[in-house]
Amino acid sequence: MICLVIVTLIVIGMVFLLLEILVVPGATVVGIVGAGMMIGGVYLAYSQIDTQTGHLTLAGTIVFIIVSIGFALKSKTWKKIMLKEELKGKVNVVEQDIVKKGDEGITISRLNPMGKAFINDEYYEVSSKGDYINENTPIVVDKVDGNKIIVKQKS
Repeated sequence: MICLVIVTLIVIGMVFLLLEILVVPGATVVGIVGAGMMIGGVYLAYSQIDTQTGHLTLAGTIVFIIVSIGFALKSKTWKKIMLKEELKGKVNVVEQDIVKKGDEGITISRLNPMGKAFINDEYYEVSSKGDYINENTPIVVDKVDGNKIIVKQKS
């Protein structure tokens, strides 16, 4: 009967550890409970049966952990859950000759301090110099730095 309890503790503990590693990120209660159950199973083998059985249980548990994690990571099951879509979003692609200092546009969304603006017949992600600018407000490009467009409210 005690052998069944030991094996059950170790197997359920391993399930909790796999959930911790593959599903619930971070060192949370799930991982602590799983590790505790496995340690408890090995401790019961040492204290309730004998030292030799405890050693065998410890060695078997270590092998079980390695095999289970290896099998879980190589399993095709995770490929069914994985995201297969490619992200097609992109940051501003600002060509120096299209948007330059002094160009005028209008805000599409509120800039607090970042938002969308319509400049030279194109939509861009822009930022203001810390000022909040409401939508549909005329703006002027103050600086273009790489892919960042910094604007200010038109005076």
